[in-house]
Amino acid sequence: MSISNVEIEAIVKKIVSEIASGNPQQDTLNAIPVGISNRHIHLNQADLETLFGKGYQLTHLKDLSQPGQYACKETLTLVGPSMRAIEGVRVLGPLRKASQVEISVTDSYVLKVKPPVRESGKLEGSSPITIIGPRGIVNLSEGCIIANRHIHMSPSDAARFGVQDGDYIDVDATSGTKRTRWFDVQVRVHPDFRLEMHVDTDDANAVGFKNGSTVTPVK
Repeated sequence: MSISNVEIEAIVKKIVSEIASGNPQQDTLNAIPVGISNRHIHLNQADLETLFGKGYQLTHLKDLSQPGQYACKETLTLVGPSMRAIEGVRVLGPLRKASQVEISVTDSYVLKVKPPVRESGKLEGSSPITIIGPRGIVNLSEGCIIANRHIHMSPSDAARFGVQDGDYIDVDATSGTKRTRWFDVQVRVHPDFRLEMHVDTDDANAVGFKNGSTVTPVK
């Protein structure tokens, strides 16, 4: 069977296009699933008891994607200088050494706070916030942040991607409805971590992401 010049030209164009766009199978292998984090609260023991009462224990609701992390049935109310409240903010477990509130930029406009973009746990100089519970109120002098974009990886995943804990990489967000590239995404490596990038609701909405969407590291 002979192939016409037109068919040969079409085949060549297809091959050139695939080469230019990268190996589709390789892109699938490099895909990193995305988890979307809504506003939430981490508590220490003292603040938990102030908000819910002496000896209170958090109630497990469901496990989260990262091993050992879970959503609780308990929710709280946030109040900032605007005196406008955001109710029903989920508490996440387990307890931490320091209480921490993670919100989005959109939330910060409602509360009239100016939280810095930070790695979780880096709270020095972060914004104050008031947390209201059923049994008490906690006024944090610092502890409100906007979580930075970050990727959880196991050591084997880090070796596969050629990165180390604390590195910053760029990723392409192409599986949503608005293709974009995110810069300076922090890599966090730990034996207990499961491969997943975390973004907040503002970032997810901006590109049309849902839980399970994927990003690809830029080589």
